[in-house]
Amino acid sequence: MHILAAGSLRAVWRPLIACFQAQERQDISCDYGPAGLLRERIEAGEPCDFFASANLAHPQALLDAGRALFVAPFTTNRLCLCVREDLVRAGDDWLALLTRPTLRIGTSTAGCDPSGDYTQQLFSRMGEAGERVRERAVALIGGRETLAIPAGRLAAEWLINNDYTDVFIGYASYAPRLREVATLKILAIPEPYNPVVQYAFACLSERGKPFSDFLLSPQAGAILRQHGFR
Repeated sequence: MHILAAGSLRAVWRPLIACFQAQERQDISCDYGPAGLLRERIEAGEPCDFFASANLAHPQALLDAGRALFVAPFTTNRLCLCVREDLVRAGDDWLALLTRPTLRIGTSTAGCDPSGDYTQQLFSRMGEAGERVRERAVALIGGRETLAIPAGRLAAEWLINNDYTDVFIGYASYAPRLREVATLKILAIPEPYNPVVQYAFACLSERGKPFSDFLLSPQAGAILRQHGFR
């Protein structure tokens, strides 16, 4: 079985696959990347049995095009703010940092990477302040010609510590690992500003059906929660 999965699932995907294979003994190969670009690869004819996306829109597009057997949501996430620690002043919260005009703001690429799409939703929910932040924000990763994050590195950590940005808006599932980096500070983004990140899959062949069932099981749900998903 060949799987294409959103890059933000990489860390949790390994224990999920290991748990599934302990039950099913099925050979599995996986490739990761921005979900929008993965969907384009499937639409271009790349063989794939199972597609996991950080939104529902890309799996639904495959279903509407007759390329998927069925789709289903399987977990959720949120956004958070990662900032260079020495730039945080006493009393700063997420809004103060995003609206400080001297700070550079990095994001993923909307359209190609759902993280970028959710970030644009965040800006819209912020009203007029969000429009000013949107004008300053720069899409640094997740696009066709954006920066490539070295293997094994967290995007926010690598981008900030290599001086590509001061602030990065990314998934909250990375927060526990990012908090271990002394040079970074992680700030939560509260409701109602923070959009719900809905992960969903498209089962594309009969080979993908057993994994679809597993991903919706309580056992898989427990593994996802252990890795910061909801």
